[in-house]
Amino acid sequence: MTQTRRSIHLAERPKGKPTDANFRLEEHPLADPGDGEVAIRVIWLSLDPYMRGRMDAGPSYADPVPVDGVMTGQTVGEVIASNADGFAAGDIVTGATGWVSHAVMDAKELRKLDPSLAPVQSALGVLGMPGMTAWTGLTDIMEQREGETIAISAATGAVGSVAGQIAKARGCRVIGIAGGPEKCAFATDTLGFDACIDHHAMTDGKAMAEALAKAAPDGIDGYFENVGGKTLAGIIPNMAEGGRIAVCGMVAWYSGDNLSEGLPLPVLWRTILTRRLRVRGFIVMDHYDRFDAFVSDVAPLVRSGKLHYREDVTDGLENAPAAFMDMLTGGNFGKALVRVGPDA
Repeated sequence: MTQTRRSIHLAERPKGKPTDANFRLEEHPLADPGDGEVAIRVIWLSLDPYMRGRMDAGPSYADPVPVDGVMTGQTVGEVIASNADGFAAGDIVTGATGWVSHAVMDAKELRKLDPSLAPVQSALGVLGMPGMTAWTGLTDIMEQREGETIAISAATGAVGSVAGQIAKARGCRVIGIAGGPEKCAFATDTLGFDACIDHHAMTDGKAMAEALAKAAPDGIDGYFENVGGKTLAGIIPNMAEGGRIAVCGMVAWYSGDNLSEGLPLPVLWRTILTRRLRVRGFIVMDHYDRFDAFVSDVAPLVRSGKLHYREDVTDGLENAPAAFMDMLTGGNFGKALVRVGPDA
């Protein structure tokens, strides 16, 4: 099989915000698949905030990308050659190929998709890891209950938008926090949130706290944390007694920025104590035994059109680094995807 494989590598570890110098595009011949392997032409690449953490060498829940290694990432692609039972050319699959145009993968690391059920890229968004993250955070971590007030940061992103809509479908009052009037209008007018606060209009955590107090005068029962920064500083004073916080991410702090916007630790700790708050971090990969329950719960909402999702698509693997860096500063509107090749 003669095929060129293009790939984006980590050229060097970032110091602060990632730059173009941290990435390198390479081209090599694609190997033939061995026993139990398939060759894949990548169609869609998912860009997600967790990838920023994998660029650093410090200890975390997963190994970092090695310098000169291929950037990690989930993709959807088409099988172009197979030496594995149950897989044939033309099958659509999803797996962790990384930032590549083509890949050879062990078939055990892939999941076949049915393109008739939903657009195949939904396996990277609303019916994939981001959707599963939203559902897990609400269902298993926050243990959200009907009638509660739930706040969602990064409310129009791939995770936040799904989390807020699931909470609404379960009878909650939902307050979103998003960046800019357009995103806030989308949260209320399209996603059905009860209110949305523009964090760009908030000068600091105090201003955020005042805006949240007006939006949630009886307090916030559950908070889905995606960003940290001044948003968290505004949330904490407004948490209701016995409130729960599901810690999913802290993108505002990933590159060492905005550290001064955090609450002093004694204030944070005292509030957690006196209001009997439960704060729990989670990594969605630890909960994949619940994937079938997630799909059975959320897929009907997607099929019926009751759960809306938006995609922010960049064309070309070579443009993935720029799209990724833009996403880390909130430049995307919806699930960040790269269209690597034509969708058959």
